[in-house]
Amino acid sequence: MSDPTEAVEARRVLASTVAAERLRIVATLIRRTGDWDLAEDAVQDAVASALTAWAQRGIPDNPGAWLTTAAKNAAVDALRRAETQRRTASRAAIEAAVDLDVQQSPASAPDLGIDAFGLMDDDRLRLIFTCCHPALPMEARVALTLRTIAGLEVAEIARAFLVTDAAMQKRLVRARAKIRDAGIPYRVPGPEQLPERTQGVLAVLYLLFTEGYSGGAELVRVPLAEEAIRLGRLLASLLGESPLLPEVLGLLSLMLFQHSRAVTRLDAAGDLVLLEDQDRSQWDAAMIGEGVAALAASESARRRFDGVVGPYRLQAEIAKQHATASSAESTDFRRIAELYAQLARVAPSPVIEINRAVAVGLAEGATAGLALLDAIDDPRLDAYHLLPAARADLLRRAGSDAEALPHYERALELAPSDPERRFLARRIAALRGEESV
Repeated sequence: MSDPTEAVEARRVLASTVAAERLRIVATLIRRTGDWDLAEDAVQDAVASALTAWAQRGIPDNPGAWLTTAAKNAAVDALRRAETQRRTASRAAIEAAVDLDVQQSPASAPDLGIDAFGLMDDDRLRLIFTCCHPALPMEARVALTLRTIAGLEVAEIARAFLVTDAAMQKRLVRARAKIRDAGIPYRVPGPEQLPERTQGVLAVLYLLFTEGYSGGAELVRVPLAEEAIRLGRLLASLLGESPLLPEVLGLLSLMLFQHSRAVTRLDAAGDLVLLEDQDRSQWDAAMIGEGVAALAASESARRRFDGVVGPYRLQAEIAKQHATASSAESTDFRRIAELYAQLARVAPSPVIEINRAVAVGLAEGATAGLALLDAIDDPRLDAYHLLPAARADLLRRAGSDAEALPHYERALELAPSDPERRFLARRIAALRGEESV
């Protein structure tokens, strides 16, 4: 292939194929060999081979099957070089298993079957639950999810979490060693463990999302929020008809609603823009529409399984009220306050009580909201900047600027990010009648 335009097309097709098939190939190789590094290296080798082969000989008819075969061959070659009895046995298993994958090409995927709990028997689902196993520290779960499932490079993950490449590599090595040494099974948990374990998976995905959504400029090159949404879609598709589906779809819709406003959260100078002041015409309407559809599907699945409304689903309902309101003034804060009250019963938290108090303050008046804030007594909030910030805002709305000032100052002392500190400094300057900083 000498035509530059054909070479560009080969790279485009390869990128698309890797995005669609990489996780499936890696998951199958891990299951058959038990070697995480081998699986990832084999796929990397296959991609490198494709870059050369497709440029010289053209794009294959079935790019996914070609890449699967190349990764299998790379893994087999590595096993052969190792020359151990265990790896020889693994080689035979991997050849048989992945040859079957090639015969049942990605274009016509095999019937994976549904177990008694409604879950698809899929290697990708096994890999997700293994990466998020509760025996691993949360930092290890996050790192493995980004590296093995999302396919991010070690350097990208290290930049995201502000550590060196070497430190992140060691974290990944320790996590894989823990899986091996502790005998963590490579499987989907049984029905009795599945609800709790799925909540653990969702917690990892939401942590990834919040790191990407609220992490600021240092995370611009690693779109963690987008990866979390993509993995949320994948998890929903893999779960099949399961009682767990409503909460997975609830988390997906929550992330979509929140991320639809991402471009309006900061102004051109990098300063924080409150929700009520954001330009709603710039919100991502398609993403909001997908969030509405996911939330409707969540409710439909909940009714089929006669399940309860979970915390992610309730948070998604709250986010929907904001995302679909035409203006801040038309937002149904009374409904939001009711939803926060339900959420507080399902997943009690002092932070939820703060949010409920603010919603009540906006629905019924600042005095009602302040009364609820006064009732919150939790030492965990002593260093939480949003508690004094919420109190200050309600006092300001009530016209008590002098009383609001010390609470804004306290919030400024505790604020964790530069955009929040600059916002609070402007509020303080305005209350003092000073020129904005």
